[in-house]
Amino acid sequence: MTTSNRRYHITTFGCQMNKADSERMAGILEDMGFEWSEDPNQANVILYNTCTIRDNAEQKVYSYLGRQAKRKHSEPDLTLVVAGCVAQQEGESLLRRVPELDLVMGPQHANRLKDLLQQVFDGNQVVATEPVHIMEDITKPRRDSKVTAWVNVIYGCNERCTYCVVPGVRGVEQSRTPEAIRLEMEQLGHQGYKEVTLLGQNIDAYGRDLPGTTPEGRHLHTLTDLLYYVHDIPGIERIRFATSHPRYFTERLIKACAELPKVCEHFHIPFQSGDNEVLKRMSRGYTHEKYRRIIDKIREYMPDASISADAIVGFPGETEEQFENTLKLVEDIGFDLLNTAAYSPRPGTPAAVWDEQLSEEVKSDRLQRLNHLVAIKAAERSQRYMGRIEEVLVEDQNPKDTTQVMGRTGGNRLTFFSGDINDLKGQLVKVKITEVRAFSLTGTPVKVQEALLV
Repeated sequence: MTTSNRRYHITTFGCQMNKADSERMAGILEDMGFEWSEDPNQANVILYNTCTIRDNAEQKVYSYLGRQAKRKHSEPDLTLVVAGCVAQQEGESLLRRVPELDLVMGPQHANRLKDLLQQVFDGNQVVATEPVHIMEDITKPRRDSKVTAWVNVIYGCNERCTYCVVPGVRGVEQSRTPEAIRLEMEQLGHQGYKEVTLLGQNIDAYGRDLPGTTPEGRHLHTLTDLLYYVHDIPGIERIRFATSHPRYFTERLIKACAELPKVCEHFHIPFQSGDNEVLKRMSRGYTHEKYRRIIDKIREYMPDASISADAIVGFPGETEEQFENTLKLVEDIGFDLLNTAAYSPRPGTPAAVWDEQLSEEVKSDRLQRLNHLVAIKAAERSQRYMGRIEEVLVEDQNPKDTTQVMGRTGGNRLTFFSGDINDLKGQLVKVKITEVRAFSLTGTPVKVQEALLV
């Protein structure tokens, strides 16, 4: 490959973990002298970072790949890479399906991209899906934002939910040391980033695999301890974390979030189903009563906190009555945001081979009914913002109205207001909310004096 033609393109599917992995892989490619290309057809290294949570994401990858595989017949210099969860799950069978592929690599190998590509440039077709200990990462990610950044704190997942492929494709839990996390956050603060989201597939499990306990027998390293440890980093104004698991969500963690001013009052805690029998068959390890107690406890400490979650409808064997228990939970709690999905059988998971699979019609009907309720409840929750002054971290221009900028409140509500992005990007601005919608707000910036009077 000539040095004059070193351009790369990455397409990312799926979760925040994948986005964080893509940023790190982009950083590695830029270190190798490659330049980002918006248009995949102008790039000669194309990487698809894939997701296997739902079937449609997987099918999309194959259609994208098909197009580039054809191109490779006329441009043999083209390097095609499939990374992420589909790569981990399919391994060598991906090469049989798409022989034009050069590199298939699981998520645990993201840091090794340079070495793996070197092997490809030496003429090899490479599959890297064996379990590895994730090396501490010193690569500088090419971050998509200049204002907010992801920081991985724990990789993998030890849970065994019966519908989920994540443990199979992302491996066992591996926590980074608090020192490594703090160092990365200090660099981000120094570079002008204002907000960090700490990431883990099951972030409340952070630290269980690190050595050390207190005299009382508590793990020395927990997510709560980590929040206290990184809270005072200069330049970082806001800290978020995701994704939480109800089984590990403690009052001590809630108390820390209430005490630490930089930790945003926003919690993403998936419940998946409001029915105990379904939760048991999902192997989630908690009841809907326990879930409700967590939310009550959060609201006791922080009445205004935003709560978002994930839910699955149409799990194998789910009856109408069981589905109605999910609707009841959503009605009672009133989420600010709920990511919903119809159950999709994933290869290699227990639930995929159970007999009681529901029809697409039933799943689609339940999804529609749930989404309808979610929108009503979110609109009700939004009302509390009307007329209030909220602090918004400006991230970007509003693509639909260039006279406006957009950002998020501490509670993670997308908020639009008039302003020039060149002046305001990365600023925390006090905004009086004048318009509320189910999932976003509009307001007007207020002068400092007005804000002080409120």
